[in-house]
Amino acid sequence: MGRDTVTGTAERREAPEERGTRRSTTMHGHGRPDRDIPAHGRVEGFAAGERHAGYRQLWIEEPARRHPMPDPVRTAAVRAVLIIAVTLIQAMVAFLCTMADSWLAFPMVISSVVSTVVATWAVVDVWVTRQVWNQRYGVISEPSSTARTLRRERRTRRRRERAALREQERIHRRGGAGQLSHP
Repeated sequence: MGRDTVTGTAERREAPEERGTRRSTTMHGHGRPDRDIPAHGRVEGFAAGERHAGYRQLWIEEPARRHPMPDPVRTAAVRAVLIIAVTLIQAMVAFLCTMADSWLAFPMVISSVVSTVVATWAVVDVWVTRQVWNQRYGVISEPSSTARTLRRERRTRRRRERAALREQERIHRRGGAGQLSHP
């Protein structure tokens, strides 16, 4: 058998000269070293749970390219996918019952039609939930974004409040009784 040429993310990030230098001591079947799987128990003088220079993690977390969906939108999307899956199964069962001239064909066709309406509603719910979330919490790259205006107003209000507090603290430090100047 030939060598495995598929490389993981960690191997692709290494320098080419480092790739060939590291080998595991675990033997796989016919006396060949298994590069990716550590042996059970102790490996090269280390316990299985400990890390050492030759050990490579199986899972490397990489940052996401896009932000994840907000929780309400994700919930609506999962709900819609489940409803669509059930609708497709019902439609397939209705078709098969119709082909077999079963008495169950008519109820399944009726339930498939109802499920199609519900699935359409679920997809519209995902779209509406996403729009509502963006309107309330997200900043859309449009000049008329309500969220951007609200955030700008909040920042301006907070700046004014902080400036007023700093001014009051400065007056009290100077010993004034709320006056800006002394005669």
